Amino acid sequence: MKTQKYLTPALCAGFVIAPIAAQANCGAREQVITKLQRDYSETLVAGGLQGNRNVQTMVEVWASEKTGTFTMLLTSPEGVSCVVAVGTDFFSELSQQQPGELKG
Repeated sequence: MKTQKYLTPALCAGFVIAPIAAQANCGAREQVITKLQRDYSETLVAGGLQGNRNVQTMVEVWASEKTGTFTMLLTSPEGVSCVVAVGTDFFSELSQQQPGELKG
């Protein structure tokens, strides 16, 4: 039972901290893309609309051939962009070779 006494407050704290941490990854779209362009040499390479409870959000993939980095953004209709994923070793398409032709 002692474990339960400590676990419950810890879980509650986690639920409060998580939204605060998520807000740190959001900002005005213009500011977010300026940083992606300036600091990571990323450009918009793909995008589309995502429906979510009757609200359309824009999904964008920004990437840099120069640095190999990529960033995925979700942007609300109000113009707030949130970084939902980042990574390295970006590629834009698979080889034009057929699976049987791939060198192994």
